[in-house]
Amino acid sequence: MPLALNRLLLYARDVEGTVAFYEKHFGFQVLRLPDDRIVELVAPSGGANIMVHAAAKGVRTGQVAVKPVFDVEDVSGFCERSAGNGLIFSAEHPADGYSYANAKDPCGNNIQVSSRAFRKAD
Repeated sequence: MPLALNRLLLYARDVEGTVAFYEKHFGFQVLRLPDDRIVELVAPSGGANIMVHAAAKGVRTGQVAVKPVFDVEDVSGFCERSAGNGLIFSAEHPADGYSYANAKDPCGNNIQVSSRAFRKAD
């Protein structure tokens, strides 16, 4: 049976700031369980949830080994609305039938919004 990727774990120096960031800018719903060290952010319309865990002193944050990519149909419109809420993305980049833009979360982790999921098949 194939496995599904349903959760992504982010180590954060600022757990509350990171949780607030993904809640505010991407609409994730916060799930806190009693006595749990992980705050789970539930994807509002399906897709993978984000689990936020306090980073130990030895963990380097802000690396590019993993980059969460959020599907948005209108990249430029999303970036404009995000700028009004304080989240600034890089310039929009065209790709093969879609576009994308990059930013960073409060811990310096790279994130991306992309219209790749909505590209038209040839």
